[in-house]
Amino acid sequence: MRIVLVGPPGAGKGTQAVRLAKELKIPHISTGDLFRANISQQTELGKLAKSYMDAGNLVPDEVTIAMAKDRMEQEDAARGFLLDGFPRNVSQAEALDELLKAEKIKLDAVLDLEVPEEEVVKRIAGRRLCRNKADHVFHVTYSPPKVEGVCDICGGELYQRDDDSEDTVRTRLEVYHTQTEPIIDYYKAQGLVATISALGPVDEVTKRALDALGRDGEDDEK
Repeated sequence: MRIVLVGPPGAGKGTQAVRLAKELKIPHISTGDLFRANISQQTELGKLAKSYMDAGNLVPDEVTIAMAKDRMEQEDAARGFLLDGFPRNVSQAEALDELLKAEKIKLDAVLDLEVPEEEVVKRIAGRRLCRNKADHVFHVTYSPPKVEGVCDICGGELYQRDDDSEDTVRTRLEVYHTQTEPIIDYYKAQGLVATISALGPVDEVTKRALDALGRDGEDDEK
């Protein structure tokens, strides 16, 4: 299957992308991973992207699209893929359509993870990380530490990242509504969108997504 995963920050896209890719036995293609891989491997696209990033500029769509194209052409993606973070706007969605058309393949579905805006703010702004270990993560509401401000695991100081502040989260949401959300209508016109509630336990959200795809985790022979 060939799937695009869409949703606002805080919807749990990364978690669901990993789970769905594993269930469907297709590679998870994340924009962040693409950038990191190309930059660390010092590919021509990676060098180009880094030059924009070092200058404090956004990486142009054509560079992102070229990275995605290279990744989708790799052998493990021949039977399908799950795109996470790409396309990020309608221009990228149009470019993706052209890429797939040239290969005589098409998307099977666009999963739209839906979560109320105030829940997004609550999820992200309540997150606290340990200064000693970044993977020691707590939440003031959902998984609070036993002692406020102190990591249960190692005793390190817990802190809130600058980009997790409520004001920053609302700015990120505005960017999402302006730039990325329009691709949902773009794909709705193609009859590809399945809207999934991202509320509730992670397992339940995964099951909703698989149900929407008409799948239960069996191998994909497409």
